[in-house]
Amino acid sequence: MRKTSLAWLFAAAAALALPATAQTLPEGNGKQVVQTACALCHELAQITNAGHTPEDWDRIVHNMMMLGAKLEPTQVSMVTNYLASNFPPKARTAVPTISGAVQASFKEFTLPMRGAFPHDPYAAADGLIWYTGQYGNVIGRVDPKTGQFKDYPLKSSSSGPHGLVGDKDGNIWFTANFAGYIGKLDPKSGAVTEYKLPAGARDPHTPIFDQQGILWFTVQGANMIGRLDPKTGETKVVPVPTRGALPYGIVVSSKGVPFFVEFGTNKIGSIDPKTMAIKEYVLPNRDARPRRVAITGDDVLWYGDYSRGYLGRYDPKTGQAKEWKSPGGADASPYGITALNDVIYYSESGVSPNTLVRFDPKTDKFQTWTIPSGGGTVRNMMPTVDGKLALAESGENKIAVVELK
Repeated sequence: MRKTSLAWLFAAAAALALPATAQTLPEGNGKQVVQTACALCHELAQITNAGHTPEDWDRIVHNMMMLGAKLEPTQVSMVTNYLASNFPPKARTAVPTISGAVQASFKEFTLPMRGAFPHDPYAAADGLIWYTGQYGNVIGRVDPKTGQFKDYPLKSSSSGPHGLVGDKDGNIWFTANFAGYIGKLDPKSGAVTEYKLPAGARDPHTPIFDQQGILWFTVQGANMIGRLDPKTGETKVVPVPTRGALPYGIVVSSKGVPFFVEFGTNKIGSIDPKTMAIKEYVLPNRDARPRRVAITGDDVLWYGDYSRGYLGRYDPKTGQAKEWKSPGGADASPYGITALNDVIYYSESGVSPNTLVRFDPKTDKFQTWTIPSGGGTVRNMMPTVDGKLALAESGENKIAVVELK
């Protein structure tokens, strides 16, 4: 049975439309409130197909309130109890691992702030691993050599930091998912500069720098792509042509062209760095839902098809596409993905425990490892300067560093 994850509900809050039959809510105290407040943004199937612990439902409800759900304070516990009673955790698929010649050693670090919810990692050039503490409203870092942490509180409450990336001067830039701004943290002083986005540009998502030092970012909920010039602070956003595309992961090619995947449909997009004109590429399977994206040295794009459980490859130069069924099968829910030495690594978030998957494009062979803590959904990962992998394990409140031999 498919596991509807916490992040999938977040995407639904941004108007993700999934095929579903008509659904009804079970009777109980709180039904009417859920039907009124939640159904404004979600199809009921998004709720009835879900399954979470009481703690996770409480976190989801409060997160939805930060995103605009209209609930009175007296209704919060009623709604949480109703959801937890009727939609408890569902069994997740356990899959055997695939052996291979590569050894992976995991080192996991538990964040000092309980419930910080590390969303994305950033492996800096000096060896430090940074992360966004989405629920803790902090940007944090850990030194993998010593295990020491340092948190930087954000000046605006309920910012909801999501994606992050560093610049050449050591500043950390992040998307404030809940508050609708792009932030810059100066680690030396702890000062945070906020760049407000144009009206309507809600839900900034994943940032990345191009070779010219321009910051590009996806704006999932508003269905936009944005650009920020750090020298002037000027921001500009443009709409994605496909309605409900939900632009998600983003990379930059060797030619300086940003490519992004559209989680709400079966498309990949690119944006002209000068004109900001967007071009879309249709993937062969209409049910494909690419969530994150990686790029190899030949400028070929690799993505996890979260909906169908596939690893996909798309070459923008030729239009050729190819896909492989993920080892975890239809319930694999591939999520965080990256390329290291032109080998693809990604995590299956729909299996329990989560797996780290290695795919070698030269041999078309997979190798997998279980994540020791369970993973708790690895939403993003990236290589470190010394050839390891940095992972954010959101549900486990951990950062992991994986050494590969």
